[in-house]
Amino acid sequence: MSESDAAAVPAEAPPTDAGIMDREDRLSPDFVDQVLDAVEAGHDETARALVEPLHPADVADLIELARADEREGLVAALAGIVDADVIAEMNEHVRERLLDEMEPQQLADLAGQLDTDDAVAILEDLEDDEQRAVLRAMEPDDRAAIEEALSYPEESAGRLMQRDLIAVPDHWSVGQLIDYLRSGDELATDFWEVFVVSPTHHPVGTCRLSAILRSPRKMRVADILVEDQTLIPVEMDQEEVALRFQKYALISAAVVDPSGRLVGMITVDDIVHIIQEEAGEDVLLLSGAGDGDINEPIALTVRTRLTWLVINLGTAILAAGVVGLFQREISRFALLAVLMPIVSGMGGNAGTQTLAVVVRALATNQLASSNTARMIGRELKIALANGIALGIIIGGGTWLLFHNDRLGLVIGAAMVINNLVAGLAGILVPVSLDRARVDPAVSSAVFVTMATDVMGFFSFLGLAALAGLSP
Repeated sequence: MSESDAAAVPAEAPPTDAGIMDREDRLSPDFVDQVLDAVEAGHDETARALVEPLHPADVADLIELARADEREGLVAALAGIVDADVIAEMNEHVRERLLDEMEPQQLADLAGQLDTDDAVAILEDLEDDEQRAVLRAMEPDDRAAIEEALSYPEESAGRLMQRDLIAVPDHWSVGQLIDYLRSGDELATDFWEVFVVSPTHHPVGTCRLSAILRSPRKMRVADILVEDQTLIPVEMDQEEVALRFQKYALISAAVVDPSGRLVGMITVDDIVHIIQEEAGEDVLLLSGAGDGDINEPIALTVRTRLTWLVINLGTAILAAGVVGLFQREISRFALLAVLMPIVSGMGGNAGTQTLAVVVRALATNQLASSNTARMIGRELKIALANGIALGIIIGGGTWLLFHNDRLGLVIGAAMVINNLVAGLAGILVPVSLDRARVDPAVSSAVFVTMATDVMGFFSFLGLAALAGLSP
């Protein structure tokens, strides 16, 4: 068969046992290759048939798993499948590159199909002129809602909330409420509770759908509403919002403006993303790795990591300066140079352990002014116990290996001292930064590492100098 004849043969139907997901419920490599091969061969119908059964989140994953130079062709081949829901699920760096290729009217159409919070997530990263062009192309109601959301601070409840909700007066009957829910074609379609408001649109309580369905039609809404509710200020940081959802086991919550009027709601499906995002963000900030996103542009990643590496270089130079103070002792007894990294390294590890615990406690509101002193005492006890245990191990090992009892006592004592410093720095540094309204996850690791390196070298070499160690 000639190449031209082969090209004329229609693509085979996708196999039914394509093995879409692997054991970890991720798209299997074979499935991804199958879709990309179909796109490369020009068999768009085959690619669409393979991808059709996927959830929008899985379609977004498929696009992210493709190479950067394959994504544009893949999106074009999946026309009609890559819709607003898929765009909303995409990684922000991948999404940003795809949106750059779209015209303002296309972006406006996409944003109009989404909930306000998802539309804001798409538009907030655009350049100002592009953002204005997209807003001009939107329907007036959608534009007004998104412009209001963009007026709130980034990562605030105002950016996160949805405007589509059900709010009714308390003097209605259950029957009126049910008829209202059935007759309103433009009402919100996804909700778990109905908000009850006063004539000035201030929330006075909520009615669960279960209570509405189980109550007689003649019963007043005021008789079944739950007055106790968690109200979210519109400017509250999204991390604090997530903590409230976690603490009070919320499914949805009303968002109020500074005057107390109901302006939106936040649902738990939005909060799941925030919890994941904030947890990952703190871990990455502790390491100085920036966003840590594998789709982040290389230049941006280099710039972010290099900034903290340069700062770490400065602290390393400071630690080297401390070592330089003891050049005579080291030259007289070279074994000190062999052993001193053990003290500083173990102190750094101990400090990192304490730091991770404290940053998590601060992030989850477990650590407050009322229990800070108790937390310091607790960590010092742990540091002392660990220091003594490690000191005995390293001191005894050094004594047996080098037959020098004074060297064993020096390194054992230095291990205890540096572990205490690590425990103290691991809690005082993040707490102090938090009190100064600086994110403790951003720069705590640098200061804790500096403290353990400097004190590790100083305690070990200083004690060695006082003990007059020699071969």
